[in-house]
Amino acid sequence: MIRIAGLALCAALLSGCGSGGPQPGTRLPGTDPAGAAVDGLTVGHRLAAAGEHELALRAYLRAAAERGADVDVLSAIGSTNLQLGRLGQSEQILRRALEIEPDFVPALNNLGVVLMEKGETGEAMRLFQRAFALDSGNSDDIRENLRLAIAKSTKPGYAADNDNNTFSLVRRGAGQYLLLSNR
Repeated sequence: MIRIAGLALCAALLSGCGSGGPQPGTRLPGTDPAGAAVDGLTVGHRLAAAGEHELALRAYLRAAAERGADVDVLSAIGSTNLQLGRLGQSEQILRRALEIEPDFVPALNNLGVVLMEKGETGEAMRLFQRAFALDSGNSDDIRENLRLAIAKSTKPGYAADNDNNTFSLVRRGAGQYLLLSNR
């Protein structure tokens, strides 16, 4: 008798919750406006663009499980870890992406950003130079990253203990990032 009363109470409470599905016009995560499913990589890019880096990382990990850990997924995971301040993880994953495709420009650029954050300017500059050459100089973001790396490595009287530069990674479209100096 108590079970029946409990079930009746649950049914009464749930009946006031609406139709049980999304309201017409509600857009669900992971769908496009036409209602077709969107892959985890795209969902991750959207979440990263919205500043939801932890959720983006989860979406990228789902994409890795669904489609495999290809260079696009690894580069996205590495870049998101960079946004979260996880430099060691980011470096490791971006290096794995470059093992798969050594000339993948976004991974080269993003690994350069990680190395700049870690103070490894020389290697970062070489990565930016390579990314810039492979991109044929078309990316203003990579050009600016290279300029910053060159300026930092050739700065006269440079002393690491006097360096107050911090860098920020800003996403500018699919697979494009801009390294900004916060001075």
